[in-house]
Amino acid sequence: MTLEDRALKICNCNKTIALDAKALGAALKLTQPIQMHTELCRKEVGSFQESLKDEACVVACTQEAPLFSEIAQTANAPTQLKFINIREHAGWSKEGAQAMPKIAALLALAELPEPESVPGVSYQSSGQLLIMGPTEAAIAWADKLAEQLEVNVLITSSRGGELPAERRYPVWSGKVKSVKGHLGEFEVVWEQHNPIDLEVCTRCNACIHACPEQAIDFSYQIDMDKCKAHRECVKACGAIRAIDFERAERERSERFDMVLDFSAQPLIRTAQPPQGYLAPGADPLKQALAAGQLGQMVGEFEKPRFFAYNEKICAHSRSSKVGCNQCLDVCSTGAIAPDGDHVKVDPHLCMGCGGCATVCPSGAMSYAYPRVPDLGARLKRVLSVYAQAGGKDACLLLHNAGESRTLIAKLARRGKGLPARAIPLEVHHPASIGIDVLLAALAYGAGQVAVLATPKEAAEYGDALEKQMGFAETIANGLGYGGTHFRFLATDEHAVLEKEIWALAPAASVAKPATYNLSPEKRTTLDFAIDHLAKQAPKPQEEIKLGAGAPYGQVLVDKQTCTLCMACVGACPESALVDGRDQPMLKFIERNCVQCGLCERTCPENAITLAPRLLLAAQAKQEVMLNEAEPFNCVRCGKPFGTRQMVDNMLGKLTGHSMFAGGGALKRLQMCADCRVVDMMENKGEINISDVKP
Repeated sequence: MTLEDRALKICNCNKTIALDAKALGAALKLTQPIQMHTELCRKEVGSFQESLKDEACVVACTQEAPLFSEIAQTANAPTQLKFINIREHAGWSKEGAQAMPKIAALLALAELPEPESVPGVSYQSSGQLLIMGPTEAAIAWADKLAEQLEVNVLITSSRGGELPAERRYPVWSGKVKSVKGHLGEFEVVWEQHNPIDLEVCTRCNACIHACPEQAIDFSYQIDMDKCKAHRECVKACGAIRAIDFERAERERSERFDMVLDFSAQPLIRTAQPPQGYLAPGADPLKQALAAGQLGQMVGEFEKPRFFAYNEKICAHSRSSKVGCNQCLDVCSTGAIAPDGDHVKVDPHLCMGCGGCATVCPSGAMSYAYPRVPDLGARLKRVLSVYAQAGGKDACLLLHNAGESRTLIAKLARRGKGLPARAIPLEVHHPASIGIDVLLAALAYGAGQVAVLATPKEAAEYGDALEKQMGFAETIANGLGYGGTHFRFLATDEHAVLEKEIWALAPAASVAKPATYNLSPEKRTTLDFAIDHLAKQAPKPQEEIKLGAGAPYGQVLVDKQTCTLCMACVGACPESALVDGRDQPMLKFIERNCVQCGLCERTCPENAITLAPRLLLAAQAKQEVMLNEAEPFNCVRCGKPFGTRQMVDNMLGKLTGHSMFAGGGALKRLQMCADCRVVDMMENKGEINISDVKP
């Protein structure tokens, strides 16, 4: 559905935005004139109510989105509403009068359909809560939360605390060994170090009165520093048998839906802890805020399955040789783990940052929500409309929908706003912006792409994003596109953002933007983007040198040591290395290579090295000979079965070995597999392994 088919409500916000209705209509290619409002959310709200008769309505205001949505709900209107921010993103700026192309581009985004739905990941929480930490804090919060949740307490430090008079909830003690899981499915393992088992203890106080060292208080735990091993407490406990200094089974485990951890250092130390795990430490305010969140974690929940994984092209490992670990290294939630030759992802731990898809060189890990084609459609639409409306030197500013969106709004209210050429575009997470999206944006006509992240996001993913930008910049500059095309901005201060974004000088862009759509397959998207940039390049190149870790490059083979055993061919997950079918040849298709290093680590002769580069010649997609050898023919039947170099090496190493004495067995090494069997059957009197005496 185009903008022509929707009711379009534009407001200049009490004349604070310089809007030309006629010019804007021409930029959007509308046949009907645009009605310009001044107080759409106040005196002219009736005009909005009239638009509810239409099937869909676009409102160029996000501040009053709650008001307009409430009016539509009250009227039971089936109208589909979309809200576009043209005030903070464009009109409220030092260059607001020149921002009409950007305003047209932002409004054009309303034409795009919603992203395709993806499978969901469900959580079920019945309210089983474990509170871990010192007695005083754990018991105090357990008493407060016991009315609304199924509370359990694990005391990790008993000094200065006291157990409640009523046994309203289970209380254990011990040292935590591990906490694993997610909302609705946590497993906690601990060791009980104290001789008193709080679950068995009746809290009769007999042990307290009996202890001559006063080593037991009303936490019902023994202070082992004071205890002199009189064991009077054991006698006092009697048949209850809650006290056991020789307890054999110390390890215990239980499952919980949520964990509230008051430990000084969180027991789960991933950058982003799993949902359902809260670790406020000893700060009373943080403890209160965390406790307030727990009530919202009971019930059934669902989130998108953010990723898709194709293990067939995963370059993590082959035959226990590790190649690529990039997704494992970048994941901030611990959701990705090795799984034999591949990896496995726990969708319940995945928070949807997209960092794994960004760094994955093969595209085995891809971003499923939102998909790259959906983001590509937005890039293509906003850049094409911006250019058609007369916009120049487009700079995309990609940011999240939370803190960074607020920061942009603050910049518009308190500073100079965004430059007229800086087009803000929301993404689910800045870490999802990889080299494929960066180069595709250039191919669509952007001169620059700036990625705005919060300091927390930057700490987790900044290095990976800057590395991706480095590869993309090398390619763009290598093709003659001058200037700085990619910039990573990490700040939560509007003054810093203002300084950085206004300091960006325009960079060279393509003369003719690409028209293709992005592919769900990362390497396909990269192929299209790089080919388009190369065709439009001010300085066409056949080869661009890249830095270590780049997703493109060549494989170099030392022909003197390579025996053409083809171990590298079997290890290559991308079919970049291929054999000569019925000939002893090793061939290479450079465009398929992701520089994972599996071939290098697998080669038994250490004959392979990697050389990162981007080859743009037609040769990159063709099979290139790396090594070939003279075939060795079976001395019995004449059929080729190996290379002369490999057989000569084997004969050289085994000549003189006792098992090959006499020449018959040595000659058998020069036969194919079938002839060896026949020769062994014909020479039954020949020595074999069972005849060799130690």
